[in-house]
Amino acid sequence: AKAALASADAVCIDVDSTVINEEGIDVLADHCGAGSAVAELTASAMGGSMLFQDALQARLDLIRPSKGDIASCLKAHPFELSPGIEGLVKALHFKNVDVYLVSGGFRLMIEPVAEILDIPKDRIYANTILFDEKGDYSGFDAKEFTSADRGKPRAVTYLKEKFGYKTVVMVGDGATDMQAKGEGAADAFIGFGGVAVRDAVEKGADWFVSDFDEMTAIVKGVSS
Repeated sequence: AKAALASADAVCIDVDSTVINEEGIDVLADHCGAGSAVAELTASAMGGSMLFQDALQARLDLIRPSKGDIASCLKAHPFELSPGIEGLVKALHFKNVDVYLVSGGFRLMIEPVAEILDIPKDRIYANTILFDEKGDYSGFDAKEFTSADRGKPRAVTYLKEKFGYKTVVMVGDGATDMQAKGEGAADAFIGFGGVAVRDAVEKGADWFVSDFDEMTAIVKGVSS
């Protein structure tokens, strides 16, 4: 995994509990008054005991966030980046490595994070919440890769086929991130435990880190 990271031409990073230090959907649920029920479903999805699309549908049906709800949530609770992620992304960009945010979270909530990290919007692969003409919740776009189980491997495979990347590394904290390597899409999977440690991920990762600085050192070539 360290060799793959050192030579990668693209790195795909999960957002919730990886780039940011919490689960965005749980924050939104709390803001909309559906916190505890949604947190249970998030744990089921992350632990791999429930199909992702079923957990996504169930959580959104409980929250039913309007466009205004999301805007007020982001204003009241701007996301906090995990320590070291800015340095890692800067180091990757300095080496002309393409960085993607690949997330089962929501594009509208991830865009402000991507902006801070200088990641273009077209390098976000995430879920799109649909609204009616009044801005009320009307569903989600089932065409997005990450709206369904095994969506992350499909997103990585798509990127490899479209851009001809030779070495792609997936980074994340959850079972859905690990699928990207299991299906042969990513060349390596680096598990991140700086926010939450999930046993299956710690055991199954090619390399497990709790601190992004460990990865930055490899990217910069100051550690092996």
